[in-house]
Amino acid sequence: MKRILTAAAISCALVVAAGSPAYAATTLTSGHVDVLDVDYTAPGTLTLNVGDSTSGTLVERAPADVVFQVPAAAKITVPAGSAWSFLGTAGGTAWVLPQGNTSGLLWAGWNTTEVPSGVFQANSVTFRLNSFSGPGHVSVYTVASGTPTRLFDSSDGLPDTRTVTYNAHTHANWGFTKAGTYTVNFEVTGKLLSTGATVTTGVKAFTFTVLP
Repeated sequence: MKRILTAAAISCALVVAAGSPAYAATTLTSGHVDVLDVDYTAPGTLTLNVGDSTSGTLVERAPADVVFQVPAAAKITVPAGSAWSFLGTAGGTAWVLPQGNTSGLLWAGWNTTEVPSGVFQANSVTFRLNSFSGPGHVSVYTVASGTPTRLFDSSDGLPDTRTVTYNAHTHANWGFTKAGTYTVNFEVTGKLLSTGATVTTGVKAFTFTVLP
């Protein structure tokens, strides 16, 4: 898979050195994006970036350089039933970036395709949603046969963790209960098979703007 390293980090360093105003973040509005793009580089470096394929070519971007836009077209009516209460009151409005590819919306997911086999214990890493800020709640969930399965959900307390195997590529629904700006803080960790040491990406902040 072709990867292009964004020049944003280089530009940022030059801007800071020059004392000029910061550059504008890249706003992503539709198309394929891996919000959590996990890479491993020997010896022991685990990184967490955004895998932006919205243009058709994969560009790796630092999370701080990206804003994910959730437009009014993402609005849904919250279904009836207690299983859906994490999105709000039944009959109310929530904003959801869908699990399936939908024109005009981001198709948001994650991948560990650059994590090789045999590096981490159980051939897996741990995704952790540490904290968030925003006007409502945020959730990441899948739906099968009309029933949601919550993977991450701020409405019942954080942190939330998920074990993700190496070489995985997954898409899910990303839900928001109110319009406004959300900052969602993720970290990925893994235990090295060779030494048992834990390596981490550090906590990275991801920004979502939900339009009314």
